[in-house]
Amino acid sequence: WRKHVQPKWGARTVGSIRHSEVQSWVSAIAGGSTTVRRAQGVLAGILDTAVADRRLARNVARDIDLPAKSRNARRQYLDHSQVQALADHARHPTLVLFLAYTGLRWGEATALRVRHVDTLRRRVSVEENAVLVSSQVHVGTPKTHRSRSVPYPEFLALPLAQLSEGKARDQLLFGNGSEHIKLPASRNGWFTVAIRAAQEDDPTFPRVTPHDLRHTAASLAVQAGAHVKAVQRMLGHASAAMTLDVYADLFDDDLDAVAAALDQAKRSANVVTVLSRARDRKA
Repeated sequence: WRKHVQPKWGARTVGSIRHSEVQSWVSAIAGGSTTVRRAQGVLAGILDTAVADRRLARNVARDIDLPAKSRNARRQYLDHSQVQALADHARHPTLVLFLAYTGLRWGEATALRVRHVDTLRRRVSVEENAVLVSSQVHVGTPKTHRSRSVPYPEFLALPLAQLSEGKARDQLLFGNGSEHIKLPASRNGWFTVAIRAAQEDDPTFPRVTPHDLRHTAASLAVQAGAHVKAVQRMLGHASAAMTLDVYADLFDDDLDAVAAALDQAKRSANVVTVLSRARDRKA
């Protein structure tokens, strides 16, 4: 907002903005695809609200040609043992496990309140998102502006219950209950310290970020046989197509499994056909 959106659009009325202007602005933004997409997303989010308030008939910041996302860097995924090793060395072990097995974004997880946890169904209701802006935490709606219900595995039931003990329903689940846990510093924060400790035990342990735990959750879910629609709902993606696009490399493994399953089904069908013909000949 401060660097790209406000200088260009801050003084404009929403009704005066044209689609062609937005496209020209997006094309001229200096920076990588992530910067461009974030700037366009801020403007589009504002105009979404204007459409909802019936101040605009349509959002002219949507359906914009955006630069392709860079796919040069391969995404890092942890396996089950690596997630546990990281949690064992972390200051907030339950938070690490929770991120890696639910796929919540950092801001969504750290904004959870005690009342958002349904212990009977083992689900959390994602209704808020805590974002760090200039060292200050601002709380708003989730990225998609929609709440969602996300299940958590049974082994997290006791640790989450322990975090809730002694807290009021409106207090924060993680941390001291009143202050949001801020994203740890990338150089010497507690998360990086935990990674270094894990690497001392295992030199092959990958260097990951807190957001990589979200990718890890997707990977573990796919390995467990979760359907793409289930993964989409867990992660809060707008569509299954988006999930497939973001995690295409994970579902490539599924294609191999499909081929193997089809081969096995064909072999089984051949065996049934041969046995059936043999019975017919005897009859």
